Amino acid sequence: MLHVKGRVLAGPDDVRDELWVVGGRISYDRPAGARDVRTVTGWALPGLVDAHCHVGLDAHGPVDAETAEKQALTDREAGTLLIRDAGSPSDTRWIDDRADLPKIIRAGRHIARTRRYIRNYAWEIEPDDVVAYVAQEARRGDGWVKLVGDWIDRDLGDLAPCWPREAVAAAIAEAHRLGARVTAHCFAESSLRDLVESGIDCIEHATGLSEDLIPLFAERGVAIVPTLVNIATFPRLAEGGERKFPRWSAHMRRLHERRYDTVRGAYDAGIPVYVGTDAGGSLAHGLVAEEVAELVAAGIPPLAALSATTWGARDWLGRPGLEEGAPADLVVYEADPRADVRVLAAPRRVVLNGRIIE
Repeated sequence: MLHVKGRVLAGPDDVRDELWVVGGRISYDRPAGARDVRTVTGWALPGLVDAHCHVGLDAHGPVDAETAEKQALTDREAGTLLIRDAGSPSDTRWIDDRADLPKIIRAGRHIARTRRYIRNYAWEIEPDDVVAYVAQEARRGDGWVKLVGDWIDRDLGDLAPCWPREAVAAAIAEAHRLGARVTAHCFAESSLRDLVESGIDCIEHATGLSEDLIPLFAERGVAIVPTLVNIATFPRLAEGGERKFPRWSAHMRRLHERRYDTVRGAYDAGIPVYVGTDAGGSLAHGLVAEEVAELVAAGIPPLAALSATTWGARDWLGRPGLEEGAPADLVVYEADPRADVRVLAAPRRVVLNGRIIE
């Protein structure tokens, strides 16, 4: 039996003195005749959420189970206990049988236009097939489907939409019919209006979110996952592509330069913003604390940035936090993370399914 004592942050305004873990689940009532109790003290949060992560994927494509396990363990050590896997070609269902690994909500495999995405990542198809592939991935996933909304068009030498509007609208409608939400990778401005007006639920990266589009996102309640630790790589990417695609390189630099203004403008307008790292492509796992700090650097209040990886993120994904009877997935820190989100970088204890991870 586990006793967590100190300050339990069950919600932004719900702070309790203690909780108990009985049979792997949370209770706020002291169990009668409690024996063999282990006590942990500190500031407790729900297990952190990385809402854009790729377990089973690296820079070259799918990885073996041993590598995927290491990725998941790295996230766990950072306090990330719930992952929305935003596209992976690997079958990671075996992780669901491991009580010592983070819980994963899958979006299936990326769906991209032919030769318009990273090699070995996605189903690469043409618009006439997008509805069928969306239906396939909606059935394979855990309530999400991932489209690649834009990518570099080599003929134009710049970012451009991957899909005609009618194909996007039909694909999103099919996913919704099957009970799945849809998200899309989008760096640039030009694909966003068609996706949002077609009913998309979330946009990944959203660096192209401009002042004229912000009211549309807010009106439709479309969430964004900015992945600022990934956007930090844009200058290096731009430098690498400068000679061959100078227009694209200049565009990537502009998107990077305004990244903080974009995120703060979205937050100020009431657009839901959630934490995601984009780990598992070219980025390392375990970066959730850095992403929260980046949201604060962009001007999002610390409590809101904290909610974007805890209470708010779990509610958005339909998973419990520190409610009575919920699975005991929590992280304990030395100090109050509401006062300084940098505390998230050093978990004192990680508890997954009621067990302390040693």
